[in-house]
Amino acid sequence: VGDDVTVLDATGKYVMPGGIDPHTHLDMEFMGSGTIDDFFSGQAAALAGGTTMHIDFVIPVNGSLLSGLEAYEKKSKKSCMDYGFHMAITKWDEVVSKEMEIMVNEKGINSFKFFMAYKGSLMINDELLLQGFKKCKSLGALAMVHAENGDAAYEGQRRMIELGITGPEGHALSRPPALEGEATARAIKLAGFVNTPLYVVHVMSIDAMEEISKARKSGQKVIGEPVVSGLVLNDSWLWDPDFITAAKYVMSPPIRAAGHGKALQAALSMGTLQLVGTDHCTFNSTQKALGIDDFLKIPNGVNGIEERMHLVWDTMVESGQISVTDYVRVTSTECARIFNIYPRKGAIRAGSDADIIILNPNSSFDISAKSHHSRSDTNVYEGWRGKGKVEVTISGGRVVWLNDELKVFPGSGKYVEMRPFSYLFNGIGKADERYLSSLKAPVKRFRATT
Repeated sequence: VGDDVTVLDATGKYVMPGGIDPHTHLDMEFMGSGTIDDFFSGQAAALAGGTTMHIDFVIPVNGSLLSGLEAYEKKSKKSCMDYGFHMAITKWDEVVSKEMEIMVNEKGINSFKFFMAYKGSLMINDELLLQGFKKCKSLGALAMVHAENGDAAYEGQRRMIELGITGPEGHALSRPPALEGEATARAIKLAGFVNTPLYVVHVMSIDAMEEISKARKSGQKVIGEPVVSGLVLNDSWLWDPDFITAAKYVMSPPIRAAGHGKALQAALSMGTLQLVGTDHCTFNSTQKALGIDDFLKIPNGVNGIEERMHLVWDTMVESGQISVTDYVRVTSTECARIFNIYPRKGAIRAGSDADIIILNPNSSFDISAKSHHSRSDTNVYEGWRGKGKVEVTISGGRVVWLNDELKVFPGSGKYVEMRPFSYLFNGIGKADERYLSSLKAPVKRFRATT
Protein backbone atom coordinates (compact mmCIF):
# COMPACT_ATOMS: atom_id res chain seq x y z
CA VAL A 1 0.00 0.00 0.00
CA GLY A 2 1.42 3.37 -1.04
CA ASP A 3 2.00 6.30 1.30
CA ASP A 4 -0.87 8.22 -0.30
CA VAL A 5 -3.40 5.62 0.88
CA THR A 6 -5.15 6.08 4.24
CA VAL A 7 -5.28 2.85 6.26
CA LEU A 8 -8.20 2.53 8.66
CA ASP A 9 -8.27 -0.15 11.35
CA ALA A 10 -11.76 -1.65 11.55
CA THR A 11 -10.91 -4.54 13.86
CA GLY A 12 -13.96 -5.48 15.92
CA LYS A 13 -16.14 -3.03 14.03
CA TYR A 14 -18.68 -3.22 11.22
CA VAL A 15 -17.91 -1.99 7.69
CA MET A 16 -21.14 -1.26 5.84
CA PRO A 17 -22.68 0.87 3.07
CA GLY A 18 -23.31 4.50 3.98
CA GLY A 19 -26.86 5.33 4.96
CA ILE A 20 -29.43 6.72 2.50
CA ASP A 21 -32.12 8.99 3.94
CA PRO A 22 -35.19 8.81 1.67
CA HIS A 23 -37.02 11.77 3.22
CA THR A 24 -35.55 15.23 3.85
CA HIS A 25 -36.48 18.90 3.41
CA LEU A 26 -33.39 21.11 3.15
CA ASP A 27 -33.65 24.83 2.34
CA MET A 28 -37.45 24.63 2.00
CA GLU A 29 -39.85 27.57 2.29
CA PHE A 30 -42.76 26.46 4.48
CA MET A 31 -45.42 28.02 6.73
CA GLY A 32 -44.05 31.55 6.44
CA SER A 33 -40.48 30.53 7.18
CA GLY A 34 -37.60 28.51 5.75
CA THR A 35 -35.83 25.43 7.10
CA ILE A 36 -32.68 26.36 8.97
CA ASP A 37 -30.54 23.65 7.35
CA ASP A 38 -29.50 24.15 3.74
CA PHE A 39 -27.85 21.70 1.37
CA PHE A 40 -24.47 22.22 3.01
CA SER A 41 -25.26 22.24 6.73
CA GLY A 42 -27.85 19.46 6.44
CA GLN A 43 -25.55 17.24 4.41
CA ALA A 44 -22.58 17.93 6.70
CA ALA A 45 -24.74 16.79 9.61
CA ALA A 46 -25.75 13.69 7.65
CA LEU A 47 -22.13 12.72 6.95
CA ALA A 48 -21.22 13.12 10.63
CA GLY A 49 -23.99 10.62 11.35
CA GLY A 50 -23.07 8.03 8.73
CA THR A 51 -25.56 8.99 6.01
CA THR A 52 -23.88 9.44 2.62
CA MET A 53 -26.89 10.21 0.40
CA HIS A 54 -30.34 11.70 0.85
CA ILE A 55 -33.36 12.30 -1.36
CA ASP A 56 -34.97 15.72 -0.95
CA PHE A 57 -38.42 16.91 -1.99
CA VAL A 58 -38.65 19.55 -4.70
CA ILE A 59 -41.65 21.83 -4.14
CA PRO A 60 -43.09 23.31 -7.37
CA VAL A 61 -43.12 27.08 -7.86
CA ASN A 62 -46.72 28.16 -8.51
CA GLY A 63 -47.44 24.59 -9.51
CA SER A 64 -44.61 24.47 -12.07
CA LEU A 65 -42.33 21.43 -11.72
CA LEU A 66 -39.64 22.88 -13.99
CA SER A 67 -39.49 26.14 -12.04
CA GLY A 68 -39.35 24.19 -8.79
CA LEU A 69 -36.51 22.00 -10.03
CA GLU A 70 -34.58 25.03 -11.27
CA ALA A 71 -34.84 26.60 -7.80
CA TYR A 72 -33.63 23.43 -6.10
CA GLU A 73 -30.77 23.01 -8.55
CA LYS A 74 -29.51 26.41 -7.41
CA LYS A 75 -29.98 25.53 -3.73
CA SER A 76 -28.06 22.27 -4.11
CA LYS A 77 -24.96 23.82 -5.70
CA LYS A 78 -23.40 23.95 -2.19
CA SER A 79 -23.89 20.20 -1.65
CA CYS A 80 -21.09 18.25 0.03
CA MET A 81 -22.54 14.77 -0.51
CA ASP A 82 -24.62 12.91 -3.08
CA TYR A 83 -28.34 13.58 -3.30
CA GLY A 84 -31.41 12.88 -5.40
CA PHE A 85 -34.83 14.49 -5.78
CA HIS A 86 -38.47 13.52 -5.36
CA MET A 87 -40.99 15.93 -6.89
CA ALA A 88 -44.18 17.15 -5.20
CA ILE A 89 -47.37 17.62 -7.24
CA THR A 90 -49.58 20.46 -6.00
CA LYS A 91 -51.99 21.00 -8.89
CA TRP A 92 -53.08 19.20 -12.06
CA ASP A 93 -53.34 20.22 -15.71
CA GLU A 94 -51.81 19.22 -19.04
CA VAL A 95 -48.70 21.30 -18.37
CA VAL A 96 -48.01 19.41 -15.13
CA SER A 97 -48.62 16.10 -16.90
CA LYS A 98 -46.06 16.99 -19.59
CA GLU A 99 -43.60 18.26 -17.00
CA MET A 100 -43.83 14.91 -15.16
CA GLU A 101 -42.66 13.25 -18.39
CA ILE A 102 -39.69 15.63 -18.57
CA MET A 103 -38.81 14.95 -14.92
CA VAL A 104 -38.72 11.19 -15.49
CA ASN A 105 -37.24 11.05 -18.98
CA GLU A 106 -34.71 13.89 -18.76
CA LYS A 107 -34.13 14.96 -15.15
CA GLY A 108 -33.57 11.69 -13.28
CA ILE A 109 -36.61 11.93 -10.98
CA ASN A 110 -38.61 8.73 -10.54
CA SER A 111 -41.00 9.56 -7.69
CA PHE A 112 -43.81 12.07 -7.13
CA LYS A 113 -45.36 13.06 -3.81
CA PHE A 114 -48.99 13.95 -3.26
CA PHE A 115 -50.05 15.81 -0.10
CA MET A 116 -53.41 14.69 1.26
CA ALA A 117 -52.92 17.25 4.08
CA TYR A 118 -52.24 21.01 4.41
CA LYS A 119 -55.62 22.27 3.21
CA GLY A 120 -55.32 25.56 1.37
CA SER A 121 -51.66 25.15 0.41
CA LEU A 122 -50.20 21.80 -0.68
CA MET A 123 -53.28 19.56 -0.36
CA ILE A 124 -54.79 17.88 -3.41
CA ASN A 125 -58.14 16.10 -3.82
CA ASP A 126 -58.98 12.53 -4.85
CA GLU A 127 -59.53 13.47 -8.50
CA LEU A 128 -56.00 14.86 -8.73
CA LEU A 129 -54.68 11.86 -6.81
CA LEU A 130 -56.19 9.49 -9.37
CA GLN A 131 -54.85 11.48 -12.33
CA GLY A 132 -51.43 11.60 -10.71
CA PHE A 133 -51.41 7.88 -9.92
CA LYS A 134 -52.30 7.06 -13.53
CA LYS A 135 -49.51 9.27 -14.84
CA CYS A 136 -46.98 7.79 -12.39
CA LYS A 137 -47.92 4.30 -13.54
CA SER A 138 -47.50 5.14 -17.23
CA LEU A 139 -44.06 6.66 -16.54
CA GLY A 140 -42.83 3.91 -14.22
CA ALA A 141 -42.52 6.48 -11.43
CA LEU A 142 -43.34 5.76 -7.79
CA ALA A 143 -46.36 7.55 -6.31
CA MET A 144 -45.80 8.80 -2.75
CA VAL A 145 -48.40 10.18 -0.33
CA HIS A 146 -48.42 12.26 2.82
CA ALA A 147 -51.47 10.49 4.22
CA GLU A 148 -53.65 12.60 6.51
CA ASN A 149 -57.22 13.68 5.88
CA GLY A 150 -56.66 17.39 5.33
CA ASP A 151 -60.34 18.35 5.49
CA ALA A 152 -60.78 16.60 8.83
CA ALA A 153 -57.51 18.02 10.19
CA TYR A 154 -58.77 21.50 9.26
CA GLU A 155 -61.98 20.81 11.16
CA GLY A 156 -59.93 19.50 14.10
CA GLN A 157 -57.88 22.69 14.14
CA ARG A 158 -61.04 24.81 14.27
CA ARG A 159 -62.33 22.65 17.11
CA MET A 160 -59.17 23.15 19.18
CA ILE A 161 -59.20 26.91 18.66
CA GLU A 162 -62.87 27.04 19.73
CA LEU A 163 -61.93 25.12 22.88
CA GLY A 164 -59.21 27.66 23.62
CA ILE A 165 -56.42 25.11 23.05
CA THR A 166 -53.83 27.21 21.23
CA GLY A 167 -50.56 25.61 22.44
CA PRO A 168 -48.46 22.87 20.76
CA GLU A 169 -50.63 20.12 22.25
CA GLY A 170 -53.47 21.43 20.08
CA HIS A 171 -51.51 20.34 17.01
CA ALA A 172 -51.57 16.67 18.01
CA LEU A 173 -55.16 16.82 19.28
CA SER A 174 -56.38 18.35 16.00
CA ARG A 175 -55.09 15.50 13.78
CA PRO A 176 -55.47 12.18 15.67
CA PRO A 177 -54.24 8.81 14.35
CA ALA A 178 -57.66 8.02 12.83
CA LEU A 179 -57.14 10.77 10.24
CA GLU A 180 -53.81 9.24 9.22
CA GLY A 181 -55.35 5.78 9.06
CA GLU A 182 -58.27 6.96 6.92
CA ALA A 183 -56.07 8.75 4.39
CA THR A 184 -53.64 5.82 4.23
CA ALA A 185 -56.51 3.42 3.53
CA ARG A 186 -57.96 5.74 0.88
CA ALA A 187 -54.61 6.20 -0.88
CA ILE A 188 -54.00 2.44 -0.84
CA LYS A 189 -57.43 1.68 -2.30
CA LEU A 190 -57.03 4.30 -5.04
CA ALA A 191 -53.55 3.00 -5.91
CA GLY A 192 -55.02 -0.50 -6.04
CA PHE A 193 -57.81 0.76 -8.33
CA VAL A 194 -55.17 2.18 -10.71
CA ASN A 195 -52.85 -0.80 -10.05
CA THR A 196 -49.71 1.18 -9.36
CA PRO A 197 -47.16 0.84 -6.52
CA LEU A 198 -47.57 3.22 -3.57
CA TYR A 199 -45.07 4.63 -1.05
CA VAL A 200 -46.50 6.00 2.20
CA VAL A 201 -44.11 8.53 3.75
CA HIS A 202 -43.63 9.08 7.51
CA VAL A 203 -45.92 6.34 8.86
CA MET A 204 -46.51 7.61 12.41
CA SER A 205 -49.39 5.56 13.81
CA ILE A 206 -50.66 2.03 14.39
CA ASP A 207 -53.72 3.03 12.36
CA ALA A 208 -51.68 3.75 9.20
CA MET A 209 -49.33 0.81 9.74
CA GLU A 210 -52.23 -1.66 9.97
CA GLU A 211 -53.67 -0.42 6.67
CA ILE A 212 -50.28 -0.99 5.02
CA SER A 213 -50.01 -4.44 6.59
CA LYS A 214 -53.47 -5.42 5.35
CA ALA A 215 -52.68 -4.24 1.81
CA ARG A 216 -49.34 -6.03 1.67
CA LYS A 217 -50.92 -9.28 2.89
CA SER A 218 -53.39 -9.04 0.02
CA GLY A 219 -50.49 -8.75 -2.43
CA GLN A 220 -50.65 -5.02 -3.13
CA LYS A 221 -47.34 -3.24 -3.67
CA VAL A 222 -47.26 -0.74 -0.82
CA ILE A 223 -44.10 0.58 0.86
CA GLY A 224 -44.30 1.98 4.40
CA GLU A 225 -41.65 4.42 5.62
CA PRO A 226 -41.50 5.15 9.35
CA VAL A 227 -39.29 8.02 10.45
CA VAL A 228 -36.96 8.05 13.45
CA SER A 229 -39.07 10.48 15.48
CA GLY A 230 -42.09 8.20 15.16
CA LEU A 231 -40.07 5.13 16.14
CA VAL A 232 -38.38 6.46 19.27
CA LEU A 233 -40.37 9.45 20.64
CA ASN A 234 -43.84 9.93 22.11
CA ASP A 235 -46.13 12.94 22.29
CA SER A 236 -45.67 13.68 26.00
CA TRP A 237 -43.27 16.55 25.24
CA LEU A 238 -46.06 18.46 23.48
CA TRP A 239 -47.63 19.06 26.92
CA ASP A 240 -44.41 20.49 28.37
CA PRO A 241 -45.13 23.83 30.15
CA ASP A 242 -42.15 25.43 28.37
CA PHE A 243 -43.35 26.54 24.92
CA ILE A 244 -39.96 26.26 23.20
CA THR A 245 -39.53 22.69 24.44
CA ALA A 246 -43.03 21.68 23.36
CA ALA A 247 -42.96 23.48 20.00
CA LYS A 248 -39.79 21.77 18.81
CA TYR A 249 -41.73 18.47 18.66
CA VAL A 250 -44.46 19.80 16.33
CA MET A 251 -44.48 17.92 13.02
CA SER A 252 -47.08 16.37 10.71
CA PRO A 253 -48.35 13.75 11.10
CA PRO A 254 -47.81 14.36 14.82
CA ILE A 255 -45.57 12.30 17.07
CA ARG A 256 -48.03 9.87 18.66
CA ALA A 257 -48.85 8.67 22.15
CA ALA A 258 -46.66 6.03 23.80
CA GLY A 259 -47.33 2.63 22.24
CA HIS A 260 -47.40 3.68 18.61
CA GLY A 261 -43.59 3.82 18.44
CA LYS A 262 -43.19 0.29 19.83
CA ALA A 263 -45.73 -1.01 17.32
CA LEU A 264 -43.88 0.69 14.47
CA GLN A 265 -40.60 -0.84 15.68
CA ALA A 266 -42.21 -4.29 15.64
CA ALA A 267 -43.61 -3.67 12.15
CA LEU A 268 -40.14 -2.66 10.94
CA SER A 269 -38.59 -5.78 12.44
CA MET A 270 -41.21 -8.01 10.77
CA GLY A 271 -40.90 -6.36 7.34
CA THR A 272 -44.36 -4.76 7.40
CA LEU A 273 -42.51 -1.43 7.10
CA GLN A 274 -39.49 -1.43 4.82
CA LEU A 275 -37.05 1.43 5.44
CA VAL A 276 -36.40 4.34 7.80
CA GLY A 277 -36.34 8.04 6.90
CA THR A 278 -36.20 11.19 8.99
CA ASP A 279 -38.42 13.92 7.48
CA HIS A 280 -35.55 16.20 8.54
CA CYS A 281 -37.21 19.62 8.37
CA THR A 282 -35.58 21.90 10.92
CA PHE A 283 -36.68 25.23 12.34
CA ASN A 284 -34.92 26.96 15.21
CA SER A 285 -36.60 28.12 18.41
CA THR A 286 -37.11 31.66 17.08
CA GLN A 287 -38.94 30.30 14.03
CA LYS A 288 -41.04 27.93 16.15
CA ALA A 289 -41.97 30.92 18.36
CA LEU A 290 -43.98 32.34 15.44
CA GLY A 291 -46.80 30.20 16.84
CA ILE A 292 -46.43 31.07 20.51
CA ASP A 293 -50.11 32.12 20.69
CA ASP A 294 -51.42 29.88 17.91
CA PHE A 295 -50.22 26.34 17.15
CA LEU A 296 -51.38 26.80 13.55
CA LYS A 297 -48.41 29.13 13.04
CA ILE A 298 -45.73 26.82 14.45
CA PRO A 299 -43.60 25.64 11.49
CA ASN A 300 -43.92 21.86 11.29
CA GLY A 301 -40.73 19.78 11.42
CA VAL A 302 -38.07 18.05 13.48
CA ASN A 303 -34.41 17.08 13.00
CA GLY A 304 -32.99 13.60 12.39
CA ILE A 305 -30.61 13.47 9.41
CA GLU A 306 -27.55 13.23 11.70
CA GLU A 307 -29.14 11.03 14.37
CA ARG A 308 -30.95 8.40 12.26
CA MET A 309 -28.17 5.81 11.89
CA HIS A 310 -27.27 5.94 15.60
CA LEU A 311 -30.84 5.82 16.87
CA VAL A 312 -31.90 2.94 14.60
CA TRP A 313 -28.86 0.92 15.74
CA ASP A 314 -29.44 1.68 19.43
CA THR A 315 -33.21 1.11 19.30
CA MET A 316 -33.42 -1.82 16.89
CA VAL A 317 -30.09 -3.70 16.84
CA GLU A 318 -28.98 -3.25 20.46
CA SER A 319 -32.42 -4.40 21.60
CA GLY A 320 -32.23 -7.50 19.39
CA GLN A 321 -35.23 -6.55 17.26
CA ILE A 322 -33.29 -6.68 13.99
CA SER A 323 -30.00 -8.16 12.79
CA VAL A 324 -27.02 -6.17 11.57
CA THR A 325 -27.89 -7.26 8.02
CA ASP A 326 -31.44 -5.96 8.45
CA TYR A 327 -30.00 -2.72 9.77
CA VAL A 328 -28.13 -2.22 6.48
CA ARG A 329 -31.32 -3.05 4.59
CA VAL A 330 -33.58 -0.56 6.41
CA THR A 331 -31.03 2.28 6.47
CA SER A 332 -29.51 1.92 3.00
CA THR A 333 -30.04 -1.03 0.65
CA GLU A 334 -33.83 -1.08 0.45
CA CYS A 335 -33.93 2.64 -0.29
CA ALA A 336 -31.42 2.11 -3.12
CA ARG A 337 -33.58 -0.70 -4.55
CA ILE A 338 -36.89 1.18 -4.28
CA PHE A 339 -35.49 4.25 -6.03
CA ASN A 340 -33.57 2.19 -8.57
CA ILE A 341 -30.00 3.21 -7.72
CA TYR A 342 -28.83 -0.20 -6.47
CA PRO A 343 -26.04 -1.39 -6.62
CA ARG A 344 -24.45 2.00 -7.30
CA LYS A 345 -25.69 2.91 -3.82
CA GLY A 346 -26.60 0.68 -0.88
CA ALA A 347 -23.81 -1.85 -1.46
CA ILE A 348 -20.08 -2.37 -1.10
CA ARG A 349 -18.94 -4.08 -4.28
CA ALA A 350 -16.88 -3.50 -7.38
CA GLY A 351 -18.44 -0.70 -9.42
CA SER A 352 -20.44 0.75 -6.51
CA ASP A 353 -19.83 4.28 -5.26
CA ALA A 354 -17.35 4.23 -2.37
CA ASP A 355 -19.89 5.36 0.25
CA ILE A 356 -18.80 3.38 3.30
CA ILE A 357 -19.06 3.73 7.07
CA ILE A 358 -17.29 2.04 9.97
CA LEU A 359 -19.57 1.52 12.97
CA ASN A 360 -18.21 0.55 16.38
CA PRO A 361 -20.88 -1.45 18.24
CA ASN A 362 -19.03 -1.04 21.54
CA SER A 363 -18.65 2.73 21.39
CA SER A 364 -21.33 5.10 22.67
CA PHE A 365 -22.81 8.29 21.31
CA ASP A 366 -24.39 11.35 22.91
CA ILE A 367 -26.91 13.64 21.23
CA SER A 368 -27.01 17.34 22.04
CA ALA A 369 -27.82 20.60 20.28
CA LYS A 370 -24.47 21.86 21.53
CA SER A 371 -22.50 19.25 19.60
CA HIS A 372 -24.66 18.40 16.59
CA HIS A 373 -23.86 19.75 13.12
CA SER A 374 -27.32 21.05 12.24
CA ARG A 375 -27.79 24.82 12.40
CA SER A 376 -30.79 24.37 14.69
CA ASP A 377 -30.43 25.49 18.31
CA THR A 378 -32.61 22.61 19.52
CA ASN A 379 -32.64 18.82 19.09
CA VAL A 380 -35.67 16.60 19.69
CA TYR A 381 -33.35 13.76 20.83
CA GLU A 382 -31.52 15.98 23.35
CA GLY A 383 -29.73 13.94 26.03
CA TRP A 384 -30.02 10.57 24.27
CA ARG A 385 -27.04 8.35 25.03
CA GLY A 386 -26.75 4.98 23.32
CA LYS A 387 -24.54 2.23 21.91
CA GLY A 388 -23.19 1.98 18.37
CA LYS A 389 -21.24 4.93 16.99
CA VAL A 390 -20.31 5.74 13.41
CA GLU A 391 -16.58 6.42 13.75
CA VAL A 392 -15.69 6.82 10.07
CA THR A 393 -17.66 8.06 7.06
CA ILE A 394 -16.25 7.68 3.55
CA SER A 395 -18.14 9.59 0.86
CA GLY A 396 -17.21 8.93 -2.76
CA GLY A 397 -13.89 7.45 -1.62
CA ARG A 398 -12.95 10.44 0.57
CA VAL A 399 -12.70 10.14 4.34
CA VAL A 400 -15.00 12.95 5.51
CA TRP A 401 -15.65 11.96 9.16
CA LEU A 402 -12.86 10.62 11.36
CA ASN A 403 -11.87 11.18 15.00
CA ASP A 404 -15.02 13.28 15.46
CA GLU A 405 -13.76 15.71 12.82
CA LEU A 406 -15.67 16.65 9.69
CA LYS A 407 -13.77 17.45 6.48
CA VAL A 408 -16.25 18.62 3.86
CA PHE A 409 -16.48 21.44 1.37
CA PRO A 410 -19.34 22.92 -0.67
CA GLY A 411 -19.78 21.69 -4.22
CA SER A 412 -18.27 18.23 -3.70
CA GLY A 413 -21.66 16.47 -3.75
CA LYS A 414 -23.14 15.00 -6.92
CA TYR A 415 -26.73 14.80 -8.14
CA VAL A 416 -27.77 11.16 -8.58
CA GLU A 417 -30.23 10.48 -11.38
CA MET A 418 -32.79 7.78 -10.61
CA ARG A 419 -34.28 5.72 -13.43
CA PRO A 420 -37.97 4.74 -13.67
CA PHE A 421 -39.46 1.24 -13.45
CA SER A 422 -37.86 -0.06 -10.26
CA TYR A 423 -38.46 -3.64 -9.11
CA LEU A 424 -41.83 -2.56 -7.69
CA PHE A 425 -43.19 -2.40 -11.25
CA ASN A 426 -42.35 -6.04 -11.98
CA GLY A 427 -45.56 -7.89 -12.81
CA ILE A 428 -47.77 -4.79 -13.08
CA GLY A 429 -48.42 -5.41 -16.79
CA LYS A 430 -49.42 -9.04 -16.21
CA ALA A 431 -51.76 -8.01 -13.41
CA ASP A 432 -53.41 -5.55 -15.80
CA GLU A 433 -53.83 -8.32 -18.36
CA ARG A 434 -55.44 -10.57 -15.77
CA TYR A 435 -57.81 -7.79 -14.79
CA LEU A 436 -58.87 -7.12 -18.39
CA SER A 437 -59.45 -10.80 -19.12
CA SER A 438 -61.55 -11.15 -15.98
CA LEU A 439 -64.03 -8.48 -16.99
CA LYS A 440 -65.94 -10.64 -19.49
CA ALA A 441 -67.02 -7.41 -21.10
CA PRO A 442 -68.23 -5.71 -23.17
CA VAL A 443 -71.11 -8.14 -23.63
CA LYS A 444 -72.52 -8.39 -27.17
CA ARG A 445 -76.26 -7.92 -26.87
CA PHE A 446 -79.01 -8.29 -29.40
CA ARG A 447 -81.89 -5.86 -29.74
CA ALA A 448 -85.36 -7.27 -29.36
CA THR A 449 -87.63 -6.65 -32.33
CA THR A 450 -91.35 -6.00 -31.97
